Amino acid sequence: MENKPKLDGAILQRDKTTYAIVPRTPMGMLTPDFLESLLEVVKKWDIPIIKITSGQRIALVGIPEDKVDDVWDDLGRNIGRATELCVHYVQACPGTAVCRLGVQDSLGLGGELEEQFLGQDYPAKVKIAVSGCPMCCAESKLRDIGIVGTKKGYDVYFGGNAGNKARIADQIASELTREEATEVSRKLLDYYKKNAKKRERTARFCERLGIDAIKEAIL
Repeated sequence: MENKPKLDGAILQRDKTTYAIVPRTPMGMLTPDFLESLLEVVKKWDIPIIKITSGQRIALVGIPEDKVDDVWDDLGRNIGRATELCVHYVQACPGTAVCRLGVQDSLGLGGELEEQFLGQDYPAKVKIAVSGCPMCCAESKLRDIGIVGTKKGYDVYFGGNAGNKARIADQIASELTREEATEVSRKLLDYYKKNAKKRERTARFCERLGIDAIKEAIL
C-alpha cells in the first residue's frame, strides 16, 4: 500500500480543528468530470464551504482532520500546493482563446509553464501569471513571474507581490517569442533558487539584490 503523508496538502483553519484543501485546477480551467467529482465529494463529506480563491482555484474548507485523507482519495489526490515552498500555481486570462482583446495565447503558454515548473522547490512560494494582452487581467505584474502578451510578443516581469508589502514587478525583457519568454522565466527562477534566502519571496529578493544585478546575471 502507498504510504501517503498524513494531511498532505491540508491547511489548518482558524478554529484549529478543521482544514482546507485546494485541488489543482490549471489556469482555473474546469471540466464537467471535475465538477461532477467535486460535487459528489462535497455532498458525501458534507463540506461546509466551497470558495473560489484569488489564484483561480477552488478551496474546500471545514474538513475534519480525520476526513482529509479520505477526501483527497476521492478527488484523486491532484493537490494544488498552497503553503509549501514551491510553485503554487500558474494563472492565466482567456487570451486569444476567446477574448476579443487577446493578442497572445495566454492559456497555452500558462499550461506549458505549469508543466515545466510545477512541483519544483524554491526558497519560498512562487506564483506565476500570464496575461494575453496589456490589460493584464491575470495580474501578471503582481506575481513572482509575470508574462504579458503584446502585439510584438511577450514581456516578462519578475518580483511582483500582492501581499501585505505589495510590489509591482520589474520588466526584465520585452517583445520575446513564446520560447524566449519561457527560457527567461526559467533563468530567473534558477537564479532566484540559487541566490535567495529561505522564505525570501522574489519581491524582497529583488529589493535586496537590485533588479539591475538580476538582469545582468540572467540576460
